[in-house]
Amino acid sequence: MIRTRSLAFCYSGGQPLCFPDADVPQGAVLLLSGASGSGKSTWLSMVAGLVAPAGGQLEVAGQSLVGLSQSAADAWRARNLGFLPQRLHLSPALTVFDNLALAYWAAGVTLDRARIQECLTALGIHDLAQRKPAQLSGGQAQRVALARAVLQRPQVLLADEPSASLDDDAARDAVALLQSTSQSEGATLVIATHDHRVAALLQAENTGKNGTQPAQMLRMQLSKTEHSRFGAQAIKQGEGV
Repeated sequence: MIRTRSLAFCYSGGQPLCFPDADVPQGAVLLLSGASGSGKSTWLSMVAGLVAPAGGQLEVAGQSLVGLSQSAADAWRARNLGFLPQRLHLSPALTVFDNLALAYWAAGVTLDRARIQECLTALGIHDLAQRKPAQLSGGQAQRVALARAVLQRPQVLLADEPSASLDDDAARDAVALLQSTSQSEGATLVIATHDHRVAALLQAENTGKNGTQPAQMLRMQLSKTEHSRFGAQAIKQGEGV
């Protein structure tokens, strides 16, 4: 689940941005849309605990992320969050299996070979375990990255522009794969995109036990009074980390 209230973020030297409130139940799908530069990636980064909000409330998977230390945020993220980035970040020197095994090392948990095989099999790529990324098609590489994202059975799955460089057929397959995987894992799914095809594809699939919610990023700037208030909060939060 994801719950935000009066969420704001401030880049160094820039004007604070405020974001629409969100209530996303566990197992639901949130479509985060908006033009490039509208704040989608910033919102995802806050929800992932990668950056701290300047103000407001932010609760993800039962955990308030406001004021959370970086080490606590890292530990929480490893247990609860899966992320499918636009750039897949697969290590070219490692096999598919070892790329997934690396995720266990990064999370500081014991390697689970059976779980790796389970995820690869579920996504139809178990026979690619010993290949390296250069030997994969674009669709195969995306499935590997998705397998990596769900290894720890996350409560929340974030996907950043999953269809950006795909043709219509591949985009349809990518969205269907995200939905079926998040549904099988019981995870809340967030797709951030400026691709208008995704909304239609989500409606066509119509999966996720709590349905699909749309959210439009508008990149709204705060007033001078709000700017001062959130700036002071950001300083206090920075001192507490």
